[in-house]
Amino acid sequence: MSVDPVDRFTPALLQWTVDDFDALSPSSLYNVLALRSEVFVVEQACVFQDIDGLDPLAMHLQGHSGGILVAYARCFPAGASFPEASIGRVATRSSARGAGLGHALVARALQAVVDRWGVQPVRIGAQAHLKHFYQRHGFSDVGRPYLEDGIEHLEMMRMP
Repeated sequence: MSVDPVDRFTPALLQWTVDDFDALSPSSLYNVLALRSEVFVVEQACVFQDIDGLDPLAMHLQGHSGGILVAYARCFPAGASFPEASIGRVATRSSARGAGLGHALVARALQAVVDRWGVQPVRIGAQAHLKHFYQRHGFSDVGRPYLEDGIEHLEMMRMP
């Protein structure tokens, strides 16, 4: 019986951590930046300034499988990125896609916001093609489309 390679990335089997910026080790920070570059720069063929000055304000949610970073998001308190709490740089390693990891990542990011800052609205800047993905997590399009780094985005809000 062969095992589907994606099975090893079952969200329940990942080791999840949430760290403030100052708690990230140099190797953890390197892995975070490498995954973000792999997904947002290389895969999406988008040249942009990833290091935007906001990482020190964020909690960094990481999901590891076998010591490899396969899922990542940064979570912000209200006022850091938007007037509301927010999540961003939501990324999964391409080899880990197809097992529901992205949904688990967003659910964990939303829970991390609640655990740290309490129940509140969450605003995101989502790539437009992911609108339905985020709607499955309770986000609604607030009607503010915009172009960022050559990619169409939408502001979306999730109310408590």
